[in-house]
Amino acid sequence: MSKYRSSRAILVLEAPWELDEDDANRSSVLPFIEGVAKLTGDTEVHYANFYDKKSFNKALDCLCKGDFENRTVYIAAHGFKNKVAGVPLIDLLVQVGEKSKKHRITGVVLGSCFVGEHTVAMEVCLEESGLRWCAGYTPAANWLDATLIDCALIARMSAVEESVFYDRELIASELAESIRLFADDYIIGIDYEDNDVRLCDALRFVAQPCGRGHRARDITEMVWRFKNEEI
Repeated sequence: MSKYRSSRAILVLEAPWELDEDDANRSSVLPFIEGVAKLTGDTEVHYANFYDKKSFNKALDCLCKGDFENRTVYIAAHGFKNKVAGVPLIDLLVQVGEKSKKHRITGVVLGSCFVGEHTVAMEVCLEESGLRWCAGYTPAANWLDATLIDCALIARMSAVEESVFYDRELIASELAESIRLFADDYIIGIDYEDNDVRLCDALRFVAQPCGRGHRARDITEMVWRFKNEEI
């Protein structure tokens, strides 16, 4: 009997949120991402929890199974400064980057507070990997609001044609299209001093096109410029 196969996969690695004192692993991004997969079609969702660096590496190993043309990684966990679930961001991204070429992982969404401010770490980890783009938040972002934005990014970027990844402007254009419905001045969260932060100041992007000579670069300004251009 022939085995059904999808061509794309979304790899969700999530740490417990404990959004309130009664949240016994109740809150999860999984139902939202499963909705994205059903909407886009031809997409599987592979999911695992992690709790520290060791369990993250084990979870990633478990999820990188099968043969897919394109994988997108979604790391969903509390973040603070340069750490995700208590693990240095660069440690997590290095692991994803090392697996990216063999397992065709093209992009990473960091669904974590504050870590988006570390675009240099993103650039370092994208260099010479198979990763083409990464997105993250600079403030403490509202959980539901950020999850919906993450879904929009993943839905579009997991379905783009491979040719897009050869051009930095095309990558930025696709990222811009994915967030076009969201208002730039929407207050998505707060900074370390509890000041309101607008979405346009909160969401940052890094890209590294395919091909020799291309380097990883912060394309945040380009994405927001494309987003606000007249269609």
